[in-house]
Amino acid sequence: MSEILVLYYSRHGATAELARQVARGIEQAGLQARLRTAAPVSPTPEAVDPPVPDSGAPYVRLEDLQECHGLALGSPTRFGNMAAPLKYFLDTTSPLWLQGALVNKPAAVFTSTASMHGGQETTLTSMMLPLLHHGMLLLGLPYSETALHTTRSGGTPYGASHLAGPDSDLPLTEEEEQLARALGTRLAQVTRAQLDAGLIKA
Repeated sequence: MSEILVLYYSRHGATAELARQVARGIEQAGLQARLRTAAPVSPTPEAVDPPVPDSGAPYVRLEDLQECHGLALGSPTRFGNMAAPLKYFLDTTSPLWLQGALVNKPAAVFTSTASMHGGQETTLTSMMLPLLHHGMLLLGLPYSETALHTTRSGGTPYGASHLAGPDSDLPLTEEEEQLARALGTRLAQVTRAQLDAGLIKA
């Protein structure tokens, strides 16, 4: 079964919920979604967490990235950038870069912020940069997705997004859910086309 890795970091659950909607779109298009989260990092050197989280998706391994045929990458914004745990994991992917293991695999990004103008688009583009170095094919949301024209919360042409509010307790709006699923569906469709064309290994 062809799989797409849905990899995210979520501190309060908002980005995790967006990840689940992206995964729904992937599976509605007939591919399997593999949900994984990035392990937290500590400012204390040598601090060690248990190898398996208490709840939620398992921690990501390099093998997850290598085995899957596409990637959806999600993070809350941290001063207009991706969160440190996700960046820390991406910094460990040099062995895959040396092998060209991710070349031609489709990828998409998603984010959540506390405020409307809290850095959604810069966070999305910050996540794109390492994926470009890996030779992945970046996908956004086209304006044929009509919710992009009507949303008053999250949703950008760069990827799915969510306005979580200052307490990270706002539920996803109808438009945010629709756009997250649309992103997952588009990612699955392009991944299937890449597989059919033999441009990535099945």
